[in-house]
Amino acid sequence: MINVAEIKKFLKRMRYPRHCIHCEGIDEKVDDPVHHPSYEITPSCNLDCIFCYSKVAEMKGKAPKPGYYGSLNPKAITISQYGEPFVAGNDRVVEIIRKLRDRFGEVRIDIQTNGTLIDPEKVCSEADIVMISLDAGSRRGYAEITGRDLFDRVVKNIERCSELTYTVVRTVFMPGLNDSELSKIAEIAVDELFLQPVSIYRENKKLVERIDLSRAESIGEFLIAAYGISKIADVRIPGCLLLNIKNFLIEYDIGDLMLVKRDAFGTVPIMQRKWRFEL
Repeated sequence: MINVAEIKKFLKRMRYPRHCIHCEGIDEKVDDPVHHPSYEITPSCNLDCIFCYSKVAEMKGKAPKPGYYGSLNPKAITISQYGEPFVAGNDRVVEIIRKLRDRFGEVRIDIQTNGTLIDPEKVCSEADIVMISLDAGSRRGYAEITGRDLFDRVVKNIERCSELTYTVVRTVFMPGLNDSELSKIAEIAVDELFLQPVSIYRENKKLVERIDLSRAESIGEFLIAAYGISKIADVRIPGCLLLNIKNFLIEYDIGDLMLVKRDAFGTVPIMQRKWRFEL
């Protein structure tokens, strides 16, 4: 039996993900928020994840070209939101980080990576946050989702990165695919587990065939999953979602929130920020 009152308490004490700090999505004063700036290196990736939106963007000719996107007065910059940055090599990523710091000064640098190619000794001292994707808690589950047998390598890199900088395990909630492995993923997360609901693109046919769509569209199911692993790891959810949930609970009851459905389907993942320059 799910105690919704406990889930409400869980949401009330939940902090925003560290990655979301300085993002307009958690600023109620901004009417049309955009994510903080990113530097895109490549839309390419060495994995073949069944939920990948970068692959869909490439397929539709909408993948961003390399370069910096967004505000020229940043407080935080993400490397990168499309593709796997370390396909370009660890030295190239370090070079870009240093050039961004030379240009913008004291800015927070967040790296988003699948964790398979990163060299922690070279990179982690250069970044403020390393976000490593891990969507399964076993070799078998990982191979089914990513198409590669690299689970052990990713876990090792998460452990080492956590010793060198703030490291986030970034997990996409895919009911019917990985919900049974969330507790194992939570055991691997050291600093923070960033749990986000899946976005479904019809081009990702394997995902569409296997996912439990009803549960994927349920806010209640997502929050139950987050609450269920909160005693194992420091679980956080996307800041913009958390802000909207808190605002919802000002006017409505937690029971109403648990019944809310979202549209899990996307069309084309398009970069919403302006291209500025390439390093």
